[in-house]
Amino acid sequence: MSTPMIEVRHLKKYFDTPKGMLHAVDDVSFKIERGKTMGVVGESGCGKSTLGRTIIHLLESTDGQILFNGKDITRVSKRELHEINEKMQIVFQDPYSSLNPRRTVEEVIREPLVLSRRFKNKSEIADETDRLMKLVGIDERLRHAYPHELDGGRRQRVGIARALALNPDFIVCDEPVSALDVSIQAQVLNLLQDLQEKQGLTYIFVTHDLSVVRHISDDICVMYLGQLVETSPSKELFIKPLHPYTKALLSAIPSTDIHHPHERIRLKGEITSPVDPKPGCRFAARCPYACDKCHEPQELRELMPNHFVSCCRAEEINGL
Repeated sequence: MSTPMIEVRHLKKYFDTPKGMLHAVDDVSFKIERGKTMGVVGESGCGKSTLGRTIIHLLESTDGQILFNGKDITRVSKRELHEINEKMQIVFQDPYSSLNPRRTVEEVIREPLVLSRRFKNKSEIADETDRLMKLVGIDERLRHAYPHELDGGRRQRVGIARALALNPDFIVCDEPVSALDVSIQAQVLNLLQDLQEKQGLTYIFVTHDLSVVRHISDDICVMYLGQLVETSPSKELFIKPLHPYTKALLSAIPSTDIHHPHERIRLKGEITSPVDPKPGCRFAARCPYACDKCHEPQELRELMPNHFVSCCRAEEINGL
């Protein structure tokens, strides 16, 4: 069996706040095979972006392990971090704020090429810059344009070109299309898929939009307040969701079928505080199936092949 490109084991990321420790990512484990896309979905504030940024060392983990191609990279030296940064990149959510407004398209893409010191002269750097612009579909006439002169889709293409500059193996896509119009979203998603196919890239795709993650992901992790509540192959999750929270998320997807409207699941109750949370299911306060056993520690269990769920009543609820 091949070694997964990314493996996280019991990963934790806590933030110290005046009220206590905020459990942004709490005991998360999963694997991503080479050339595959892992979608990470959940409501705002569930820890999706923090998870991605912790894996690529934009944030340092509190506990747990991060393995890249079988090598433990949880704690690394500055030299090792430099090597990791070349192999692991990120595409940010807001393509405007993530670009330097004082640099042209050419300068933004060229900067990591210059800093890498891989190229012998300016001519090689210029050629590679041209290649990257063509690769992501940026017109030559925009070479000397500034970010404020571009629309959101073109800005995001610049961000993608910058992420690809050093030929990474793994990219965290942190809600890369949420700030774009729907028609532009499709173009960027298709670009990411084409790049994955051409260059064998591996993605974590962070989003709150399930219709988007369905289009691009091979597997999906559903997060709630820092923890994974369900992981499954993408197609199966949409056919047979097992966790009550996943069911509620799926029911919120807009439908164009007026003849067979689906019933929305309306969640009630207060959201549990992520600051020093008590043991047990963090969704219990909003779950219509909650019972006394839900206040005991929960763990991911494989109820169907490669389909894991963290719910003590999952079998009963789903008739398994």
